[in-house]
Amino acid sequence: MSKSASRARLFEIIRRRSFGRGEVTLASGRKSDFYFNLKPTMLDPEGATLLAELTYEALKDDQLDFIGGLEMGAVPLAGALAQISWIKGHPIAAFFVRKKPKEHGAKLAIEGLPKGETLAGKRVVIVEDVTTTGGSAMKAVESVREVGAEVVLVLTMVDREEGATDTFGAAGLPFRSLYRASEFLKA
Repeated sequence: MSKSASRARLFEIIRRRSFGRGEVTLASGRKSDFYFNLKPTMLDPEGATLLAELTYEALKDDQLDFIGGLEMGAVPLAGALAQISWIKGHPIAAFFVRKKPKEHGAKLAIEGLPKGETLAGKRVVIVEDVTTTGGSAMKAVESVREVGAEVVLVLTMVDREEGATDTFGAAGLPFRSLYRASEFLKA
């Protein structure tokens, strides 16, 4: 399937499975009359595959070492991308950042790395399912920067177009999205 055909098919899957109308309170605290819940798309076999393929295509030239982000939205995306990057012969490892470190065991804030491995000095992309103001992704950015990672990009599947571009711009971070909310609102 061509990139444009994959993008169009994924758009339909997101529209059908993950986009809705009705008043909601967003993670940012804002109220909205539309929402995206990408989990039904990220956990659908075709949706997961298309998200991974399009994400891989968007990132393959960025010379990344790792992809990850804040739990829970980044977990299925990072895992699917790690798998497809291996299949395509250009592996990008995955991790995720806990919202709050575990209070037992190793008490890690960043999960997915084997004992002795670190993100220090690694080129990292922070990925997110849906971005409003960018606050959630910035928590992940701060966590990986604290351990010495170089955050080269923030990538979201859907940008709600409500301030994230400014947030990341102020932090000196490039920001890209696969889709914009306005595309779904016009459809």
